[in-house]
Amino acid sequence: MDLISLELLSDSNIEDVRAIQRDDISEAFVDTADTIMELTQYGLDHHCKGHTYVIKRENECIGWILLGEAFEWDTDPEEMKGVPFYRLMGFVIDQRYRSSGIGGYVLERVIKLIYDEFGVRPIALGVHKDNLGAERFYLKHGFRKTAVMEGNDYYYLRYPNENTI
Repeated sequence: MDLISLELLSDSNIEDVRAIQRDDISEAFVDTADTIMELTQYGLDHHCKGHTYVIKRENECIGWILLGEAFEWDTDPEEMKGVPFYRLMGFVIDQRYRSSGIGGYVLERVIKLIYDEFGVRPIALGVHKDNLGAERFYLKHGFRKTAVMEGNDYYYLRYPNENTI
């Protein structure tokens, strides 16, 4: 994975992010680049812990991932209420680079970066009930599916130091 690098999402690379091939990923599954940019800007404006990273293979933009401080939502699982945690708000790998190990490598690397910079916390994310590929991916990477839903998304939780690959 020596060819993979991460850089912070910014106005200077948003066009590259918009160009990621993700036609097979419904906006119901993962937000658009513009929505992620809005969330990133909100986090910056409010000094939230976390980052949105642009994923590059050599110099080509092949994805993005947003992992940041979570604000409590009414729909969060009870076990997360009152507990500081991070929320994975979006993660996209260009369809040409999926199933190559890049996604798993990036996820684990970003979690380590966020933990090292901001501290260790549990991580929550939502996966659309029909997104079986994402479900398999997150289960493989130490997340556990809950029975709690927010809209059409099931919550998945990962606690620090639980089984990960």
